[in-house]
Amino acid sequence: MSTQQIPLAADIRGEAFPVLTEEQISRIRPLTRIRKVNVGDILFEPGDSDIPFFVLLSGSMEIVQPELRGESPIVDHGAGEFTGEITMISGRRCLVRGRVTAAGEFLEMSSQDLRTLVARDAELSEIFMRAFILRRVELINRGQGNVILLGSRHSAPTLRLREFLTRNGHPHTYVDLDTDTSYQDLLDHFQVKLDQIPVVICNNQTVLRNPSIQELARCLGLNSNITASEVRDLVIVGAGPSGLAAAVYAASEGLDVLVLEAESPGGQAGSSSKIENYLGFPMGISGNELAGRAAAQAQKFGAKVLIANTVTRLNCERRPYELTVDCGQVIRARTVVIASGAQYNKPKIDNLTQFEGQGIYYGATYIEAQLCGKDDVIVVGGGNSAGQAAVYLSQMAGRVHMLVRSRRLSDTMSRYLIQRIEENPMISLHYRTEIVGLEGGTQLERVTWQDKNTGESSSHDIRHVFIMTGASPRTDWLKGCVMLDNKGFILTGRDLDPVAQEFKWTLPRAPQMFETSLPGVFAVGDVRAGNVKRVASAVGEGSISIYLVHRALAEL
Repeated sequence: MSTQQIPLAADIRGEAFPVLTEEQISRIRPLTRIRKVNVGDILFEPGDSDIPFFVLLSGSMEIVQPELRGESPIVDHGAGEFTGEITMISGRRCLVRGRVTAAGEFLEMSSQDLRTLVARDAELSEIFMRAFILRRVELINRGQGNVILLGSRHSAPTLRLREFLTRNGHPHTYVDLDTDTSYQDLLDHFQVKLDQIPVVICNNQTVLRNPSIQELARCLGLNSNITASEVRDLVIVGAGPSGLAAAVYAASEGLDVLVLEAESPGGQAGSSSKIENYLGFPMGISGNELAGRAAAQAQKFGAKVLIANTVTRLNCERRPYELTVDCGQVIRARTVVIASGAQYNKPKIDNLTQFEGQGIYYGATYIEAQLCGKDDVIVVGGGNSAGQAAVYLSQMAGRVHMLVRSRRLSDTMSRYLIQRIEENPMISLHYRTEIVGLEGGTQLERVTWQDKNTGESSSHDIRHVFIMTGASPRTDWLKGCVMLDNKGFILTGRDLDPVAQEFKWTLPRAPQMFETSLPGVFAVGDVRAGNVKRVASAVGEGSISIYLVHRALAEL
């Protein structure tokens, strides 16, 4: 019988149970001895320690789990395959029984020699590491995803990768090395250093050590179906609510659409735990779920989405326009919709970046909430995003301290949120209060805030701070191409009348609504000057912009 007894997805069977080549086996032989086996021989039992590692030259064996009423089959091994899983490296006691089912010859290697081999042979090290991890994970979580992320809750890179995979709706298995020491033993023996955490196995083929978002996306082939050679009818920069709405309407109306997204769909809204005032969702919807549905809808109509690529430059000297992305590709477009959104302003605290992802967070989703447990938390900000975060966190964390710089919650905060915050016994409001100090080692441990009314400062043993204060537009890549206001937001439509000549407006007509100072280039959502900071208004602007795009295309 083959290795198909364990219920693995077809595309990972060969990775969890690879068949070694003759050349690979030849590199193993010097550290082994040949063992002749007969039917019924038991090679290892549950509870055995320091069990050998076997490579089958001929014959076969079965791996089973002894139970009260017999045995549960796990997998059968044939010629060219090998035994073992994490306990082979960690040195812990064996979990399963190994029994010969057909006589033959096996190569037998001690666990110490196996460690020697993986230390000096990079190819075999990766094969064994991948197989051992996949076998353990599949025994625990069968049928989950094509990504395994091994990381630490105290690691900012781990949080970044978890957020990326979750917000892109990509199924994955997360292994917390802080609680599962068997995996830590495995990584130690494979000489994975602390600065190489997290470790990712993508497509069940490639092992990545502390990869960037771009490396992970490339390994998963998220953008493999997109080419830069063709000229697009429309390129949309940003996949927040406004960008996704534009993509849905443009693609459904037959335009060739490409969306460029620096991180993952949803923008700032994607980090919202629950949006309750968006039309059509009386029970509310999370920002991530809304973004996921919108992205699927856009792709259903034929829009392409290039993930984990940041636009670094717009060449506005000629048309079709050229957009350069950080991977080096140049995308050409007849029209452009800029929906690059805004990012939260960071308080001016000297060591703020030291704790980003390790106590300082810019989103309040289930992932971040898990890290908090029942600890007290701080939410900084007085707008809708901060209000949504405070209400959400109050349901699972300890006390929520909401620090608001002004004398009251923002005039732009929805009334229902204000009422919930003021009536929630788990939320403490601190007006005219700002963080002035952060302390800790690798993890945030203590926060000092100052009451501006009294000038009094106080320190608190709080390890989790959610920052959602104001917003700055992502427009650095546009300077010199389109007209911006004094805060960096893009001017559009009638707001351009007094200044359009500075950019040598060449058309006989005036700029259209949402059109920038560059003909055929539009701005919608939070990046646009005068935008109303609501998801519904962002969706509306993105939808309306496509009517204007059609008019601009008709002029070419």
